[in-house]
Amino acid sequence: MLKQNLQFKLSQKLSPQQIQLMKLIQLPTQAFEQRLKEELVENPALESGKEEEELYEKDEFDNNDEYDDYEGSDNIEAEDINIDEYLSDDETPDYKLQSNNYSDDDEDRETPFAAQTSFHQDLINQLNTFILTDEQREIAEFLVGSIDDDGYLRRSIQDIVDDMAFTQGIYTDEKTVEKILHVVHELEPSGVGARDLQECLLLQLKHKTPTESVELAVEMIENQFDAFTKKHYDKLLQKYGISQEQLKKTINEIEKLNPKPGGSFAGNSRVTENIVPDFAIRIVDGELELTLNGRNAPTLHVSKDYQEMLQTYKDSREKSGSQKDAVQFIKQKLDSAKWFIDAIRQRQETLFVTMNAIMHFQQEFFLDGEETSMKPMILKDIADMVGLDISTVSRVANSKYVDTPYGTKLIKEFFSEAMKNDQGEDVSTLEIKKILQNVIEDEDKSKPLPDDQLAEILKEKGYPIARRTIAKYREQLDIPVARMRKKI
Repeated sequence: MLKQNLQFKLSQKLSPQQIQLMKLIQLPTQAFEQRLKEELVENPALESGKEEEELYEKDEFDNNDEYDDYEGSDNIEAEDINIDEYLSDDETPDYKLQSNNYSDDDEDRETPFAAQTSFHQDLINQLNTFILTDEQREIAEFLVGSIDDDGYLRRSIQDIVDDMAFTQGIYTDEKTVEKILHVVHELEPSGVGARDLQECLLLQLKHKTPTESVELAVEMIENQFDAFTKKHYDKLLQKYGISQEQLKKTINEIEKLNPKPGGSFAGNSRVTENIVPDFAIRIVDGELELTLNGRNAPTLHVSKDYQEMLQTYKDSREKSGSQKDAVQFIKQKLDSAKWFIDAIRQRQETLFVTMNAIMHFQQEFFLDGEETSMKPMILKDIADMVGLDISTVSRVANSKYVDTPYGTKLIKEFFSEAMKNDQGEDVSTLEIKKILQNVIEDEDKSKPLPDDQLAEILKEKGYPIARRTIAKYREQLDIPVARMRKKI
């Protein structure tokens, strides 16, 4: 049986414009510039640079509802668009408009990078110096292609044999591939093509001029690799009957080796990341000064051609069906242009007020650069200061960088939780980590401090922290356990 009833429901939804604004806010400078280019291509009613004159005004025909029923329930009528806000009577020539979007002290918009030979291409070029048959060369090139960016061949020989048969139609056996792999091991940088760290170190040692320390290092890596990696030095001293000085020289030879030979190649295939700061903080006469990167503040306006189209339609006495469709299309593009311009302005304001609040909250750090001056700060602290939602502050902090007198830093690094010191005061976990790092750096490396002793030292310094918390902070700082920090 069918029934009909009324139900009252209150719901809140984000408008497309709000969603667009949120997406723009989370974009860093370079991604924002790309998004701007895409919008300029997609919307012909939106143009960059400054317009020469303010042409668009309220038109009489805009008050006529006959042509205002184009698709979309959230349409902004043409008479509601205050184009004057975005136009200028600046008579700057067109050829100068592109450079006017950026201040003189901004960085260059594009940073050129040298085109270099890739890591894998360099290895293949080296193969040309070896005398190989066509079949051997194909196998060698396949092996080189299987090497990762660190310089390792992380696949079994059997997998490689099967892969060559199925994908390349090259039928061979493990013995032949092993033989060709020895050729690959002769390539530079030494150690390339190794299947694990032990083999990588051995390959590099065997390329060195033989000395007593090098020969002992080869023997140690080949037969006592586990004891060496776990730093069981007493066991090694007893095993080889050598002095501590001899062992120290041998370890020094091994420490000179590169555990990632591929990473030492300047022209490897890894993408070079170019960070463009979104903000800059400078100290001027003892005061902090914040600026937003000019590349985040483009000059945009509504197309003059689109204004003229609307003017032509207003002057037309006969309104045909095609003209009605045209004006609906024009209005849609004008709405979209206004929304985008508004979103850009709101983005600039949001970024600036958020970073300004962070700068003042961490004023002491920005003035002296000491990480121990960093105050505990969470997203809610800044959200309350600027009257924005926590998610909005998070979008600003997660992907934006600020250029400070102490280097370029990711904004989210300024956020940290609070812990109590022995005085009952809130201190930042960043401050505690910095002190822990300093204690470990100053320790006697022949007798590194275990976590329980580190906890005692920090307690003496006024930071009562549990041993497990010390272990957590040490791991976050990428510092190994005491045994692995030991040196002789």
